Amino acid sequence: MIARGAGEGIWALAIHGGAGAARREADAEARAAEIRAVLAAVLDAGARLLSAGGTALDAVEEAVVRLEDSPLFNAGRGAVLNERREAELDASIMDGTSLEAGAVAAVRTVKNPIRLARLVLERSPHVFVAGDGAEGFADRHGLERVDPAYFVTERRMRDLEDARRSGRNDRAAPTGGETGTVGAVALDVHGNLAAATSTGGLTNKSVGRVGDSAVIGAGTFASNASCAVSCTGHGEIFIRATAARDVAALMEYAGLDVETAAARVIHERVAGLGGEGGLIAVDRRGRVAFAFNTDVMLRGAVTHASAPFVGIDRAT
Repeated sequence: MIARGAGEGIWALAIHGGAGAARREADAEARAAEIRAVLAAVLDAGARLLSAGGTALDAVEEAVVRLEDSPLFNAGRGAVLNERREAELDASIMDGTSLEAGAVAAVRTVKNPIRLARLVLERSPHVFVAGDGAEGFADRHGLERVDPAYFVTERRMRDLEDARRSGRNDRAAPTGGETGTVGAVALDVHGNLAAATSTGGLTNKSVGRVGDSAVIGAGTFASNASCAVSCTGHGEIFIRATAARDVAALMEYAGLDVETAAARVIHERVAGLGGEGGLIAVDRRGRVAFAFNTDVMLRGAVTHASAPFVGIDRAT
């Protein structure tokens, strides 16, 4: 419960690591414990930053960097692989104070795509930069680059071979400890909101495919007038639904609270288009919302007034 107004010591952070169907595996419990530990560590670091007066933009960037660096998630190291056995990475970030945003897509050698998205926001006249142009921009600003092999894990290679044998394109969502797109939303003590999202996309995806995670208004949105949102799931549907912006629009124009708006977007708009997935959101009063229409959504939150929470399925 939030008793004070924005700018009076209120802060909040929510994170996610993907949403999807449960799949039973021999190591599911061990992987779930690892995932919980990483999410808890990310929340702890974010709480320290925000409680000390750090900005929402810094908080979401740093949270996503930590998730990109973990091989447990489909972002950065551990991302799923495309049809050429490569990791092609997408990310975006948005500042609710100014509505400025940065997005990158189809990058293959940038260690932390969310840092590149932040650079686009701050040092480019553009919002969205892709492929070779994005990597050249990273070079010009001294951002850390890695060999493409850095991103590849044995688990993701097995996933790709399984997908090829079955002739399918996965949605790269969490299935019994598997994980999908990562994201973070935050409110800082100055009353400002921000959101960030990062992904490797779909297993066995076509080269050059871009999903909602890099699309402002679809996978990521933030406005101090309403809320900050990060989405995960069937990217093509989230793009068509303009899912992230729709949560904010329902709050701004229909007067809905953040929980009701988030639930309506996932359970009516996204589901109505045949899509699966979820989202996290935080409003300008620090109220956090989770919404998902899948068995599993890896998620967590901490606020100035509440202890850290980490959940995997509906029972947690």
